[in-house]
Amino acid sequence: MNETTQQAIVQTLRERILSGELAPGQRLVEAQLAQWLGVSRTPLRYAFSVLAGEALLERSGARGYVVRRFGVRDVLNAIDVRGVLEGLAARTVAESGVPAALAASLNACLREGDDIFGAGALKEGDDVRYAEMNGRFHALIVEAAQNAAINAALSLNDKIPFVAPSTIAFDESARERQFAMLNYAHRQHHAIVGALVNGEGARVEALMKEHTHISKESLNLSLPALRLIAGAA
Repeated sequence: MNETTQQAIVQTLRERILSGELAPGQRLVEAQLAQWLGVSRTPLRYAFSVLAGEALLERSGARGYVVRRFGVRDVLNAIDVRGVLEGLAARTVAESGVPAALAASLNACLREGDDIFGAGALKEGDDVRYAEMNGRFHALIVEAAQNAAINAALSLNDKIPFVAPSTIAFDESARERQFAMLNYAHRQHHAIVGALVNGEGARVEALMKEHTHISKESLNLSLPALRLIAGAA
C-alpha cells in the first residue's frame, strides 16, 4: 500500500472523529473499522498511531484505542496557544517587511469581509464565507513568516475542535450577536494589516493574541455543539 493511500485512511478517520461520527470515548475495533473502510489492518494501525500523535486518539489496553474526549478547558487552552503562535508569526512578518503580494492578498480578504458586513446583517451562507476568508487571512500571515516550527505546532494545535481560524461555530438563534462578534473581529483584521504594513512588530503580536478572544466568546453561543463534538461534561 502506498503512502498516499495510507494518508487517505488517516484523513478519513480524522474527519469522522472531528465530525462526531466516531464519538468521543468510542473504542475503535480494528476488525470492524477495517471492514467499514475496506482496508487491511496494517494501514489502519498506522492511522491509529498518527491520530494518537495528534491527540485525537488515546491508547486503551495493549493495542486498542479510544476517541479522545476534549474538555472545554482543552479547547480554550488551545485557542490561547494559537494566539501566541500566530502573534509570533505576525511579529516576524512585520519586522522583516511585508511584500507587495502579501499586502494585496490581505487587502483582498479585508474587502471581502467589508462586503459581508456592509449589508448590516448576515445573509444565509455568510458565516461560511467569513470562515473561509478568516482561515485564508490567518494562513497568509503564518505562511509569510516562513517558520516551519510555527507551522508544525499550529497544525497539531488546530486538530482540537473549534480552534482553527476557519472554524466558526454559532447557534442559529444568536444571529445578531454572531454578526456583532464577527464584525468586531473583522475590524481587528484591519488593525492587524495596518500594524503589519507599518512594521509594528510588538503591536501586531499583541493584536493577534487579542484577536483569539473572539473565538472564546463565540463558544458561549455554541455550547451545545461544543459538548457534542468535544465530549465535554
